[in-house]
Amino acid sequence: MTAASASAPGRPALFAQPRAITGAALAVVALGALVGWTQGARMLGLYGVGVALGLTLYHASFGFTAAFRVLMADGRSAGVRAQMLMLGVAVLLFFPALAAGGIFGQPVGGFVLPAGTSVIVGAFLFGIGMQIGGGCGSGTLFTVGGGSARMAITLAFFVAGSVIGWAHLAWWQALPSLPPFSVVEGFGLWPALAANLAVFALVWFAARAIELRAHGKVEPISGAAGRPPGATLLRGPWSLAAGALLLAGLNFATLWLAGRPWGITGAFALWGAKTLQAAGVDVASWASWSDEWSRNALASSILTDVTSVMDFGLVLGAFGAAAAAGKFRPVWSIPMGQIVASVIGGLLLGYGARLSYGCNIGAFFSGIASGSLHGWLWILCCLPGNWIGVQLRPLFGMPVERTPRAC
Repeated sequence: MTAASASAPGRPALFAQPRAITGAALAVVALGALVGWTQGARMLGLYGVGVALGLTLYHASFGFTAAFRVLMADGRSAGVRAQMLMLGVAVLLFFPALAAGGIFGQPVGGFVLPAGTSVIVGAFLFGIGMQIGGGCGSGTLFTVGGGSARMAITLAFFVAGSVIGWAHLAWWQALPSLPPFSVVEGFGLWPALAANLAVFALVWFAARAIELRAHGKVEPISGAAGRPPGATLLRGPWSLAAGALLLAGLNFATLWLAGRPWGITGAFALWGAKTLQAAGVDVASWASWSDEWSRNALASSILTDVTSVMDFGLVLGAFGAAAAAGKFRPVWSIPMGQIVASVIGGLLLGYGARLSYGCNIGAFFSGIASGSLHGWLWILCCLPGNWIGVQLRPLFGMPVERTPRAC
């Protein structure tokens, strides 16, 4: 007997955790009111986008870490195919806007950054950290919002690794590197679109073929056939396809409102630096925090930072989604092996993200949506790191998902 049927013989309650959903709603509204009052309508809009991102990531269970792992270890491809759908829609939205230089009069620019040694090393380390730490940038935040105590440890050390990476970044940036290159600017809008869409289609069908060979059938990303009884828009779950479409659209909304794409981990170094500053460390004297933007960020309210505001919204959006689904149940008993994995994985995630200009969102998703060469280099170097991380997971008592092969 399910909890819903046990609680009422007729129609189940709208929310299984009314106190949690009330707390989430109050938190979302309170922080939104503060952001709107102090920072204005545009920042409030970006906060709202962050909340919507958290809802989407949680309800669609849209992640990168598990998607890479189950394809490598078990031949299941739904997560990777959903990523290709997301990227395809994103470039269709982004490339024309970037070629035009603006959206409805708002100037916009992509994340077009150097592709060099720092990206190679950073993305590789990040890939290992993903599988050991249990998530990427977006995955860490939405699972923390969903009540994961273990991922809160990963986030703390993600922040610590980001501070260390920021302090070392200038040294890494001095190593050999290609200059920033945009395929939209370098090849033109239509050739860039055609090439990107062709690659996404190739990856889609290759991943599908791997799953078909391993399991004899392919799991759909629409999710319609496997939708559980009682699923609703508010309670979820949503399909991977819905998640892919919404994430592409919300990233485009970020581009319009912020003038640049969605990012996550850039805020973590700032949080760590402000924490050290509050503890009496003279972070402003560090060479890595000596430029004008860094000095202003350290001296200003955290709510002036777009990435931080969106991150806060994402966590609260995931909190609300978990409460609406009746799944906000933090587990405080964490095996020591997983604690160690969170510490090591978090440090690798933070350090790698800073060296490679971001995570699966800022470097991979937004980098490729921006037409930047560094986005492609990032994912090519991140995947081998993921493979190593998958092999290391059992050492920390963490499972690698596998299902029986088709006969």
